[in-house]
Amino acid sequence: MRLSLLWATLRLMSRIPVPEKWADGVEFRNLARGVPWFVLIGAIIGTLAALVALVVSQTGGGIYVGAAAYVLALVLLTGGFHLDGLADTCDGVFSARSRERMLEIMKDSRLGTFGGLALVFAILIKVFAVIGLAHLPVREWFALLVCAPVAGRATLVLGMYGQRYAREGEGMGSLYIGQVSFRETAMTLLGGAIAVGLVGGLHGLAAILVTYGVIYGLVHYLRRRLGGQTGDTLGALAESAEMVFLVALLWV
Repeated sequence: MRLSLLWATLRLMSRIPVPEKWADGVEFRNLARGVPWFVLIGAIIGTLAALVALVVSQTGGGIYVGAAAYVLALVLLTGGFHLDGLADTCDGVFSARSRERMLEIMKDSRLGTFGGLALVFAILIKVFAVIGLAHLPVREWFALLVCAPVAGRATLVLGMYGQRYAREGEGMGSLYIGQVSFRETAMTLLGGAIAVGLVGGLHGLAAILVTYGVIYGLVHYLRRRLGGQTGDTLGALAESAEMVFLVALLWV
């Protein structure tokens, strides 16, 4: 895999300042080839956010402020990219309208009631889950916080492989949905599990396997409701995977 694909994908999926020249030679329509880099991108985002949480919690902020800082860091590092998809998806899916109307609502830039609630609960669930892990040794706590965005990015391929783009025409999601091979999917899922297992131990490995199962079910639910996937549902899957992973750590 070319390193330029890593930098191009990192530029797309985060707000980390990557020099444009590092991504030279990567055509926009070929970004799906960068899917196997998702695990590393998740690790980069997770490490930066976990460092923020560690510094804040260990320098007087305490676990509550540290947990909030972690979630805020994730938002800032990604520009709220996936949270926006979660909000739009919830506005559409929970509107109880026809498939066509759901897709129209999801395209509307205005935030609806269900989208607003989704944002509030997503942030609260993450913050309280991180607080709930505070009983762990600091090193293990830090490692598991690094792993959450890895799980969030690795599971995205479940919404890409073998799926169809739900909208007519092209959009950001169409670059990935239905464009990922079985080999790339397997590499990403296996790479995510190995990375989390190495960093987060058996605790993390069990949580990411639970996450894969839950997100697999969510993918099929969205496919039934919308007739496929969109860029917004991919964002919703990433956010949902992070939440499921963090909550699963409290139970497994």
